[in-house]
Amino acid sequence: MNRYPFPDLNALPDDIKAKVLEVQEKAGFIPNVFLALARRPAEWRAFFAYHDALMLKEQSGNPDGSLTKGEREMIVTATSAANKCLYCVVAHGAILRIHEKKPLVADQVAVNYRKADITPRQRAMLDFAMKVCLSADQINDADFEALYPHGFNDEDAWDIAAITAFFGLSNRIASFSNMQPNPEFYLMGRLPKAAKPA
Repeated sequence: MNRYPFPDLNALPDDIKAKVLEVQEKAGFIPNVFLALARRPAEWRAFFAYHDALMLKEQSGNPDGSLTKGEREMIVTATSAANKCLYCVVAHGAILRIHEKKPLVADQVAVNYRKADITPRQRAMLDFAMKVCLSADQINDADFEALYPHGFNDEDAWDIAAITAFFGLSNRIASFSNMQPNPEFYLMGRLPKAAKPA
């Protein structure tokens, strides 16, 4: 399915192999993006360094300020759908469902975020993200000002735009290489997690 074969996990540089195994331990499987990009170790390191800087940033002490992890995934899901990226919509939609604890939200956001069961704050965030995604050259002061009543500031606007732009890159790599979502992603976050035995 993938146009470029995955490298042998055991042949990867030690730092990349360790990170891939860490992700496998946590998720229970290796998301295909980790192996697909590992064929070029320097690019893998650069990609995941920027990914982590954007997506794993801690929320600030201001609850109305910085983006939550769920909101970051919402941006990825909505803009990846606009870019028609199957891998990112499915993979990040799964993570979105888990963070928001809403099994329907990823499908709604991917198809039409304006009709989705999300907050006015999240809708304003996605309005800005989609404008960056589809017509960044037309962003103006009014677009920033539309964010402020929802508790966003200019640093949040940067985060929204940077996540959108970074995943524009990711979407295009996933699409041209025919990177396929792991089957596990399709089911994640759709049903309540079974209670662990006592």
